[in-house]
Amino acid sequence: MSPRPMASRRSPATTSQYVRYDEVAEASADLVIRSYSSSFGLASRLLAGRIRRDVRNIYALVRVADEIVDAPRPGQDVDSRRVALDQLEADTLAAMDSGSSTNLVVHAFARTARRVGVDDSLTAPFFASMRTDLTCREHDDDSLATYIYGSAEVVGLMCLRAFLVEEPDPDAGYEAMAPGAQRLGAAFQKVNFLRDLGVDDGELGRRYLTGLDPQAPSDAAWQRWLDDIDDDLAAAALIIPELPVAARVAVCTAHDLFAELSARLRTVAPEDAVTARVRVPGPVKARIAAAAAVRRGYPRAEGVSNR
Repeated sequence: MSPRPMASRRSPATTSQYVRYDEVAEASADLVIRSYSSSFGLASRLLAGRIRRDVRNIYALVRVADEIVDAPRPGQDVDSRRVALDQLEADTLAAMDSGSSTNLVVHAFARTARRVGVDDSLTAPFFASMRTDLTCREHDDDSLATYIYGSAEVVGLMCLRAFLVEEPDPDAGYEAMAPGAQRLGAAFQKVNFLRDLGVDDGELGRRYLTGLDPQAPSDAAWQRWLDDIDDDLAAAALIIPELPVAARVAVCTAHDLFAELSARLRTVAPEDAVTARVRVPGPVKARIAAAAAVRRGYPRAEGVSNR
């Protein structure tokens, strides 16, 4: 019988060793985002270095939670997904307190949360909305507002914390711009609800948007939700010029991409959108990003299409 290999013996961890683990954690968060979201990946590349890493760290945790809820493994029931989600939240809270986690994505998120001032007043509503997806099949107006706040608006608020952390008075800026950040997050979420109307109903068994029946979507309800989205986008556009330069072009690009999606959704019959997800082609995305850069982060004129 061959001798058992000895565990390697290492001296106490140095700062450089901590840095290596931190870098691996942030690289893991970056991989999650690049693997799951082309539109977000494009916009995030326009952020300045440290802000880019912070925002990717935030979205990676969001993506992992989504995966637990929306993509169960074979045989994984609702109760086991709830346990997994509860454990992810507990790990996140512990890491936000200690600054470290053995879960690389959680570790990356916690480093950002501690750096920029994200606390459980934002993470708790997020995880609450994720739990809602495990049991709620159809929303009313009140439950939908609560869900969108937790699933999207607080994510916008987390990103706003990251944008402002280096500013002279980040708390004042946060208070002034928080409503606009929430409206932008809400617009993103509602656009995706319209784009995923058929999949959410047919594959996940969920109906989010009140008054809009996925089996027989009326044009009036469809246009009403698009009006609501455009109101959100218009309100969000007002704060974009006030953002730090390091974030402005990226946020403007994301805003304009979703404005383009809204414009395209208006040209599609609701019954067709249920079966074919509306997208912005890659070359159009590139033109939108380039135009936002030329305008130094000011949203494009209302009603302009880059088709």
